[in-house]
Amino acid sequence: MDSIRRKQLEEFEKIIKVKFNDKELLDKALTHSSYANENGLKYNEHNERLEFLGDSVLGLIISEYLFKKFKYKQEGKLSRLRASVVCETSLAELARNICIDRYIRIGKGEELTGGRNKDSLLADATEALIAAIYLDKGYDKAKDFVLKNLKDKIELIARRKEYIDFKSKLQEYVQKNLTATIKYNVTNEWGPDHDKTFEVEVFLDNINYGHGQGKSKKEAEQMAAKNALVKLGVDVDD
Repeated sequence: MDSIRRKQLEEFEKIIKVKFNDKELLDKALTHSSYANENGLKYNEHNERLEFLGDSVLGLIISEYLFKKFKYKQEGKLSRLRASVVCETSLAELARNICIDRYIRIGKGEELTGGRNKDSLLADATEALIAAIYLDKGYDKAKDFVLKNLKDKIELIARRKEYIDFKSKLQEYVQKNLTATIKYNVTNEWGPDHDKTFEVEVFLDNINYGHGQGKSKKEAEQMAAKNALVKLGVDVDD
């Protein structure tokens, strides 16, 4: 590892407040397969294997936290809440917050196609980083890192009940009680490509029943469906 890359990794360590014993492990977590392929690195010198491990470590940490935090939620509701917390959008947001997009090494081709801003690439790198922390510092340190960065997100999702599939709930209600066609329209979007906000309206037979905002079209549609359910007098609690 050259001195420039070592300095970059030391800067990143200060951002995440984790000092690695094995800098090569951190470097691997922040190396995309496209960079490895273009530079003749081996299959185990990029972050895909770490991503595989990190997915499980992250799942365990969040599952344990939710199990202890929400003592009266049933298994299905805990599973949906966990899925919302560890989804691609959530992990990509975390990645940007800790500047993974600045420090990850990607190939020239990937760079040209906007890879540094892709949610999927950033989410995968976040999982790889979690695995690297786990391997280098142990489970407790990995847990501290994850909860420090995702606890507020968990509280927000739980408070707003974003883990409930409001679109499915609206569909079920309409099929059972109404004879209407549901349609979602994106009415506005703003912000840079890597941090857009979308606004969506939901219509039942061309009548506007609600609107919602989100960091993705899917999230905005869920919020619009939730507001439509409220307007229809349907209980949106889980």
